[in-house]
Amino acid sequence: MQQKTKAIFDCEVMEKEFKMVGQSITANFPDAFPKVAMDIHDEFEKRTNEIKNAVDPNVIYAPYMCNEIVATYFGCLEVHDLESIPEGMLGLHIPATKYAKITCTNRTIEEGYTKLFEWMRNNGFKQKWFDRSFPMEIFYAEEGGDEEQVELLVPILDQAK
Repeated sequence: MQQKTKAIFDCEVMEKEFKMVGQSITANFPDAFPKVAMDIHDEFEKRTNEIKNAVDPNVIYAPYMCNEIVATYFGCLEVHDLESIPEGMLGLHIPATKYAKITCTNRTIEEGYTKLFEWMRNNGFKQKWFDRSFPMEIFYAEEGGDEEQVELLVPILDQAK
């Protein structure tokens, strides 16, 4: 019997502020990806126990910035405050931002982005580019699971009129 995917592919608009602590890596884009993204997550997961004020240590937040030359990709935990940042990590405060959101899995991320950007176009949304915001991938880790739920968040401007 074939296992059904956990991808939902329902799109919605949400607004949220984030406080996060984590690590990042910058590498050539697209050549080094997704390998370096997985590497920074593996490295970061070994240190998550150092973050004492995490909201949920099983949820990895991955904001990123990228162009056609390089990308900076993060592995973070959401925290209650930014008062305690372990050495070698950084704290991020991302102000309240409107996001287009879709739920997929680690196996269907590419399809998730395709569907999310199509939904945004069809509903008059335009991506907001790095003005006090980041696109983000949120990974919900499950014990023993090889397919995990992922939310993709893309910052958006107010709907085009």
